[in-house]
Amino acid sequence: MKFPYGLSDFGALIEQGYWYQDRTDRIASLEDTGRQLIFLRPRRFGKSLLLSMLEHYYDLNRAGHFEALFGGLAVGRAPTPLRNQYFVMRWDFSLVQAHGEVDDIEAALHQHLNDCISAFHQRYADRLPVPIAIHPSNALSSFASALSAISQTPHKLYLLIDEYDNFANEVLMADRDGSRDRYAALLYGEGLLKTVFKAVKAAAGGLGLDRAFITGVSPVVLSDMTSGYNVGENIYLESGFNALCGFTEAEVETVLTQLTDESKGKGSDWSPADALATMRTFYNGYRFSEEADESLYNPTLSLYFLKALGQQGRYPRRMLDENLAMDRNKLLYIARLPHGEDLLIDALSGDDRVLIPELIQRFGVEDVLRAVKDQPFMASLLYFFGILTLAGLTSFNECLLRIPNLVARGLYVERLRERWLTDPQDQRDLPALVRRLGQQADLAPLADFIEQRYFRVLSNRDYRWSNELLVKFAFLTLLFDDRLYMAVSELETDRGYADLALILRPDMRRFQALDLLLEFKYLGLKELGLTGEQVRKQSREALATLPAVAAKLDEAAAQAANYGATLRERYGLKDLRAFAVVALGVERLVWRAL
Repeated sequence: MKFPYGLSDFGALIEQGYWYQDRTDRIASLEDTGRQLIFLRPRRFGKSLLLSMLEHYYDLNRAGHFEALFGGLAVGRAPTPLRNQYFVMRWDFSLVQAHGEVDDIEAALHQHLNDCISAFHQRYADRLPVPIAIHPSNALSSFASALSAISQTPHKLYLLIDEYDNFANEVLMADRDGSRDRYAALLYGEGLLKTVFKAVKAAAGGLGLDRAFITGVSPVVLSDMTSGYNVGENIYLESGFNALCGFTEAEVETVLTQLTDESKGKGSDWSPADALATMRTFYNGYRFSEEADESLYNPTLSLYFLKALGQQGRYPRRMLDENLAMDRNKLLYIARLPHGEDLLIDALSGDDRVLIPELIQRFGVEDVLRAVKDQPFMASLLYFFGILTLAGLTSFNECLLRIPNLVARGLYVERLRERWLTDPQDQRDLPALVRRLGQQADLAPLADFIEQRYFRVLSNRDYRWSNELLVKFAFLTLLFDDRLYMAVSELETDRGYADLALILRPDMRRFQALDLLLEFKYLGLKELGLTGEQVRKQSREALATLPAVAAKLDEAAAQAANYGATLRERYGLKDLRAFAVVALGVERLVWRAL
């Protein structure tokens, strides 16, 4: 099987025999839903391939290729009357440079639109009765000329806009002075981006534009354009289009089964059940409608994994495709906002702390910047970025948001670790401490590091920590490593929630590394009746004999034993090392190896 990782050209995909998960059965529904559709999904979620498929389906010039392209797909067996009936123009705003001053960005936008219109003219020259006049400094005049030419034919225009908000988001999130001013100049008042969308809106009023399909990541730019483009229909939260992009578990399971059959006799020893479980942990979990029955796998990450499995017969070494690294910038942007770091911690805590009255479908930058803690705008923005996802409704009809999977969780942990572990010496020392725990089950060096350096960093944050949460985050942010582990915080078991389980990836069991389970408890110094100085002076052995400490150790040990039994059964673990860990204020750590 050939997997189209990184390939978003539908024609090349079909003609060259790549695997394609058919989504053409949704075309009729899209036509019935409206003429100007807005579809938002996180970055690298298959939107560009979707637009390419629509381009090939509706393009006048590709009528002779319809059977070759679509004959083996659902729409080929039941095409709609609109197939191959349009001039198709496509804009891709991810190609517009976002650096420089406003004049530079506007010039880049004019250039991109003119390039697209020129390519359109060349492609349809024999179908247009008059040439299109390209105005180098005014692409909207060029667009008007194209519409004038189209209006003299029996056909109309289908406009596809990919990543409509890409360069505007890059301008906004750039870590440089004046970013918000440049963003405002592009979108507010008579800003060029707003003017472009006003032209699209006007074109649909009888000037030759019949349909438009617009993709992007978030609704922020649309909202900030206000009346610039208020005629599009939002389909991004509709349950019928939940799986328009992305893969269902059944689809992934089917591919893995086919891949297993192909790999027989080639020396591959991976298990389809293990591969599915690993993909589920790292890539599944996205839900884009409150009414959706099932969650989705990230398609780019899934193809990245499947391509490695098909070509190399093994999992990729890194579960996060580095092409998604730009999502880190979005988390950095959120973390810099007022109370943004608090939201990242709430999401990562794993106990359903991110509750909002409802998911906000339209909101602007000022809504996010003016927001107070726990408000819906910032959480909704993380949802659109794909770093939170819908997890259902509470009994009080509130919207619950969660981190979708381990790849997204890793982005959170990485961002917080970068913000908290800033000392270069600490960064150099940490790997050896983690190795001692992971290979020898020796917790002492890491505990010393946390006591002497890391507790001080965390306790100085503005976040209002609950006591056990601070301890858990100290370990989680230092131990998370998806090269070896499925590091799961608040892992659900039949007996409750384990605080932190580090389970080796199935493909990493050939290395010398241990499965680990840590259960955390906290005792305040007042409960102990000791001062910080008294606690610091005593040995861990002496502290462990104090009645209150011993009781907490017993409690944590009992929970760890219960959780460990479930983990051993679930993952077939032979040598799970478990620890009951008690923090005494933010001064000392005492533990018991089980």
